[in-house]
Amino acid sequence: MSSPQLGALDVFRSTIEVMLTDGVLTREEKRLIIKLASVLKLTPEEPAYIYECIQTGEPSRSGEVVSPENMRDIYTKVFEVAIVNASLSKDEFRVLANLRNQFDIDDKLHEEIEQELREMMEEKYGDKAMIDTLMDTLKDSVGLVGDLFDTFRKKSSEGGQR
Repeated sequence: MSSPQLGALDVFRSTIEVMLTDGVLTREEKRLIIKLASVLKLTPEEPAYIYECIQTGEPSRSGEVVSPENMRDIYTKVFEVAIVNASLSKDEFRVLANLRNQFDIDDKLHEEIEQELREMMEEKYGDKAMIDTLMDTLKDSVGLVGDLFDTFRKKSSEGGQR
């Protein structure tokens, strides 16, 4: 993972822009926004500030630098919120792919994070049916998120915005 000068507001803005590509914020996306704002330690005013900048097309502050150590933790916590939903939508996969791209999380690290989440879910939920549902959701996540991640990476290398 690199991206040493990635700011928390940059991450938040990029993620909101990805969510707004279809013009609709779903309930699941709103849950991810709330979690992302929390793990990025945004002030209560900052999400509204970013949304306003997006609406007006104005540039925004970068915010506090997100350390490489925190990138993994942020990705893991947002991923956890997404999978607890038990049915990841394309919108949620796009958000995860965007975060992977911003944080330079490769397939190997994604698999490590997925394994941690599997173990955590087994501890957290004693209900075998619940665990099976969550694990089925996770099973294909590396491929699905990886494909989207490759699409984001290709756009970035062709000069598109992240």
